[in-house]
Amino acid sequence: MMPRSTAKVVPLRQHQKMGKLPPRRKTNAELRSREYLTESEIEKLVKAAEKVGRHGHRDATLILIAYRHALRVSELVSLRWDAIDLGKGYIHVNRLKNGRDGTHPLSGREIRALRRLKRDYPDSAHVFVSERGGPMTASNVRKMLTRAGEGLGISVHPHMLRHGCGFRLANKGIDTRSIQAYMGHTSINSTVVYTEIAPDRFKGFWKD
Repeated sequence: MMPRSTAKVVPLRQHQKMGKLPPRRKTNAELRSREYLTESEIEKLVKAAEKVGRHGHRDATLILIAYRHALRVSELVSLRWDAIDLGKGYIHVNRLKNGRDGTHPLSGREIRALRRLKRDYPDSAHVFVSERGGPMTASNVRKMLTRAGEGLGISVHPHMLRHGCGFRLANKGIDTRSIQAYMGHTSINSTVVYTEIAPDRFKGFWKD
């Protein structure tokens, strides 16, 4: 028969009185004044990523692709080369979280960056690869963005790239249904958030 444990169980309230509970995690609103990055901030982040760490081109390309195609971090790390046609210039986006899949065109800048990345990591089925040769993890991406974003004066997390894409499309005057399809939203209610925060919708209200 196993001996009965003599460890004393301390109630939660007593832990609180003793001041031994871990500090409360700050909310996103406390860490950041907004949940998206502007296009100019994305460019700064890309340039910073190129200079930080040993995989500068990989990290810069990751930021560019995530931003341009509104990828969630889970969609980003699971992205495979068989979803990309560099010859015809398109990427097939497999949306998670019950999102709608879509096929997006790739710009010349993206194609050049991806071709170089494929040369750098020729043996991987996944686009974004870790030092060990396997696909990057969500944690890898978060840590990389934290390092690259230190000079921006804002705490950067992966979803800010997706939000930044939605904000940019809305600010360019792209219609809401097209933004919905591009971002893979099943409900348009998720899309109107971007049109509501686009400042250009208020242009012309006042003229001096």
